Amino acid sequence: MKLRFKEYLKELRDPRYFQIIYLFLFLVYGIFNLAWDANILKYSLVIGSALLTQYICLRITKQGIGSLKSALITSLGLCLLLNADKAWIYVLAGVLAISSKFIIRIKNKHLFNPANFGIIMAIILTGDAWVSPGQWGSNAILLYFIGAAGLMVILNVGRIDTSLVFIGTYTFLLLGRDIYYLGWEFDVVAHKITNGSLLLFAFFMITDPMTIPNHRKGRIIWSVLVAVLVFLASSRLYVQTAAVWVLFFVTPATVILDKIYKAKKFEWHFGLSMNSISNKFNL
Repeated sequence: MKLRFKEYLKELRDPRYFQIIYLFLFLVYGIFNLAWDANILKYSLVIGSALLTQYICLRITKQGIGSLKSALITSLGLCLLLNADKAWIYVLAGVLAISSKFIIRIKNKHLFNPANFGIIMAIILTGDAWVSPGQWGSNAILLYFIGAAGLMVILNVGRIDTSLVFIGTYTFLLLGRDIYYLGWEFDVVAHKITNGSLLLFAFFMITDPMTIPNHRKGRIIWSVLVAVLVFLASSRLYVQTAAVWVLFFVTPATVILDKIYKAKKFEWHFGLSMNSISNKFNL
């Protein structure tokens, strides 16, 4: 009984639970504070198709079912970002997102961010799917992401350095263009960098440790590249959903950077002791 209790506590320390809770809170925030349509059918189809696909793939590959949590994270990301005219598109997105993890792999590492892959494929293949950047607004949602960033540092969830470099580079480019070059007020820049879709992208999509460069130097270069391309696509080409498109097409850069800067592939380690936290902050 004591051994089972320890195993149970270890399971609860899996940082993916943090991601699930936070993404669920974002969804609740959107429904109740931003007056989103509470489309239960959409959410059920996305989550159900993703979990079922993950389960089938795990059975085929004879792996444990612990990674169902990752599928739930992916499906919540799809719920938050993807919109479509037809119900079957949500099923398609969920199936393609999860399948990509098992099919498109290089050196035992899946290539694409699953949620990003599902969104892009749904848009390309159907023509009836889209992402709505304006649905989030830019007010209280910022507080959620500040909290997310703090907990990511403490719990070792994802790669916070990737988020900070991306946001810092993107903000620097906006300041140069919008304020220095165009003479606009800072409020314009603040509105752009506190957009919920952009922050969701920065803290929960490009921080996926399984699909970004393994080495810190590689991640920094990769984050700067993504930020520059997002800036150019949004400010020069006026692509409002630039972030999801850039992430999709810049994915091969991860393979190149992993070859240049060699480091051990990320593995999920459940939990972080108080001693680890103290050592992290030199307490």
